Amino acid sequence: MSGRRRFITPLDRYVASEFVRIFGVTMLGFPVLVFVIDLVDNLRKYTERKLSIEAVAMSYLYWIPDTLFMVLPVAVLFATVFSIGTFTRYSEITAAKASGISFYRFIAPIIVMAVLATGIDLVFSEIAPPANAKRLKLLEGSSANRDNARYNFAFASEAGRVYRIYMLDVEKRTVDNIELEKRGSTKQPGQLIAAKTGSWHAARGWTLASGTMHVLPNDSIDFAFSFDSIVDRRMKETPQDLRASEREPSEMNFADLTRFIAILERSGAEVNTLKVERMLKIAIPVTCIIIALFGAPLATSSQRGGAAFGVAISLATTILFLVLIQLTKAIGSKGIMTPEAAAWMPNVLCGVIALVLLARVRT
Repeated sequence: MSGRRRFITPLDRYVASEFVRIFGVTMLGFPVLVFVIDLVDNLRKYTERKLSIEAVAMSYLYWIPDTLFMVLPVAVLFATVFSIGTFTRYSEITAAKASGISFYRFIAPIIVMAVLATGIDLVFSEIAPPANAKRLKLLEGSSANRDNARYNFAFASEAGRVYRIYMLDVEKRTVDNIELEKRGSTKQPGQLIAAKTGSWHAARGWTLASGTMHVLPNDSIDFAFSFDSIVDRRMKETPQDLRASEREPSEMNFADLTRFIAILERSGAEVNTLKVERMLKIAIPVTCIIIALFGAPLATSSQRGGAAFGVAISLATTILFLVLIQLTKAIGSKGIMTPEAAAWMPNVLCGVIALVLLARVRT
């Protein structure tokens, strides 16, 4: 216990408590502000869709994890700037230095809090997608059918086959006008199955009806067989899996997005933007640590500017990060650099600036 007391000093608890107080207020206040702005912007749309007050309220409840996911780095920034700014104005940092405590040791509790915030944000990145899916479903109103139908699309299976489907009905578990193509190789012939309808059953999988099977040993030979119905056990995807391409990145967690990207890559689709979105699910939480290192040395210069200076630093840094994230998506999607490198670019840039600022602080 004595070693623990020496490691966690009363000053550590004081610095951490000041940080947590501002962090808590910011984390609770920003979502309310976001919700009010969104409600004002979309109230007319919600009215036109005849959404009930309960549905709108529940949509904002489901939006909380995603909002907190984006807000946590901002909350860390505000808490860092304002807490250190207060310590600077009241010469508490100067007193600590006079007692032999360096600036780096002084801000150690803030860095620890930022690491904890990173862990919390990673949890929100996994909680937010299913909540976002429920929110979008609520906001679509009674006319929504995005969960039940999908039209005229292609899907690449893990087995290397390509499905071309005119209409998918997820609720009825059926497809209309489906083609399943497997390209041939030197070891096995190609195959093409065309059917008017198909139905899915949990026990036996997909049953295709009223169709033709083509076996293609080479480009010049085609063996065709008509059938009333066949059970295709190689078509293992469920109706929900086939609808996956209709989901937004915000509705998928890291693992779901990874599988979704693999499916699209097999179809030959462009996935750079989605790869950036996937990596941002990790990069944004890590921003909590980078932003604390960035804001701490800047806040030491707020003695004359007071609260206004702290607000200016926080808002300017927040806007800078938002701009960098949008730039990141554009660079990654265009292939100027790899999507993973593009996603980490804002953190790398601000991390380098943070190290330079920390090196210049008088300890």
